[in-house]
Amino acid sequence: MDFNGQVAVVTGGTRGIGRAVTERLAKLGATVIATYHENEAAAEQTATELAKFESETAVEQFDVTDYDAVAATFETITERYGAPTVLVNNAGTVNNGLLLRMTPEQWRRVIDVNLTGTFYCTREAAKQMLRHTDQDGRIVNVASIAAQCGQTGQANYAASKAGVLGFTRSAARELGGKDIRVNAVAPGYTDTDLLDELEGYESVVESNAASGRVATPAEVAAVVAFLASDDAGYINGEVVRVDDGLIL
Repeated sequence: MDFNGQVAVVTGGTRGIGRAVTERLAKLGATVIATYHENEAAAEQTATELAKFESETAVEQFDVTDYDAVAATFETITERYGAPTVLVNNAGTVNNGLLLRMTPEQWRRVIDVNLTGTFYCTREAAKQMLRHTDQDGRIVNVASIAAQCGQTGQANYAASKAGVLGFTRSAARELGGKDIRVNAVAPGYTDTDLLDELEGYESVVESNAASGRVATPAEVAAVVAFLASDDAGYINGEVVRVDDGLIL
């Protein structure tokens, strides 16, 4: 795969799956902009690692739930680096709790980051793609198998990721005729900070995943890169599970 000449924006791109995606796309030649919200240490570390690649890279800060900030950042990215041709909506959060104990604030925050943030970033990236570049656009949304099987204590998270799947399919229909493909990956249990928020996942993975282990961020990033590449040129509106057969 060759991403030379591509400008890729990866939200939540300084940690976990997002960090693995930024590094993979930079290695493949893309100009990569990793975004983050609050974690300055992770941002600085990512900037240092990305500087080792030959392609142009940058780290930008904004909150995906703040529409004005999203719009302004995509304008700035287009001015500085060129219009994005690849968007990876990876920014996400969890705030677990049993349904009867979950507060409205817990519900709202997870929906705002995981679903509304995906909408805001897709809207603004697609506008820049259509206005400023004659290249095909590629958008990859990071969902979760929780959208398809549910998880105890994660009604908000599962709902947000199920929303991402519906959003992906609708966006694919709307934007496909404008040469912008929209797909999603649905990872299973992956070795990131979010995994620390789950209890008892080890027994589930050992019993149901073919390998009996969790995924590495790099394994998910490889699928994201494929969906964002020319090799996936006839794939649109698809959801690819990366879960080692955890749910069948």
